[in-house]
Amino acid sequence: MEELTIAGCWVHCRRRFDEALKLVPKSYQKESNAFLLMKQIQAIYREEGKLNDLSSDERLKQRQVVIKPLVDAFFTYLKTINVSKKDKFGDAIGYALNQEKYLRVFLNDGDVPMDNNASERAIRGFCIGKKNWEVIDTINGAKTSAVIYSIAETAKANNLKPYEYFEHLLTVIPEHMEDTDHSFLEELLPWSPALPENIRK
Repeated sequence: MEELTIAGCWVHCRRRFDEALKLVPKSYQKESNAFLLMKQIQAIYREEGKLNDLSSDERLKQRQVVIKPLVDAFFTYLKTINVSKKDKFGDAIGYALNQEKYLRVFLNDGDVPMDNNASERAIRGFCIGKKNWEVIDTINGAKTSAVIYSIAETAKANNLKPYEYFEHLLTVIPEHMEDTDHSFLEELLPWSPALPENIRK
């Protein structure tokens, strides 16, 4: 089995500081630690946003040069703050410190995003339609549904038209039902350059 690495989500981290900041009277917000930490996270996001169009390797280099010092400063400052864990700000500090190892993962891999926003967007349609899935009342039905949705979302992530992609799969796969060599499947993967142009967005 391939070894997995857990990456933290900076949106979840930022949300806790935002909730803590809302409890600070407006006249004192800009002087609060919560405000300063929010600004530091904002700076990390601003610099990360400049790397969207870079290759994975270039993004990794820039993260090490530009973003890592910002992340280091964030956690260094975090560790100087003494707070009670009973309030929102203390909870935000505790969460960030407990997640530090995971929140730093994106710094060491150009393909790892800072947050899981893209994943959450990808499954939103499925979650919104969950009432529709109540008719799936068997394990096999649930597994089949999961496979179909995984294929559809992977197609979208690779800029394919899901309907046309399924149509292509259901046309090509039956032609190989008697094959013992399954290498033809490589050309059907959503990122394959062999896929026909009409299924690409």
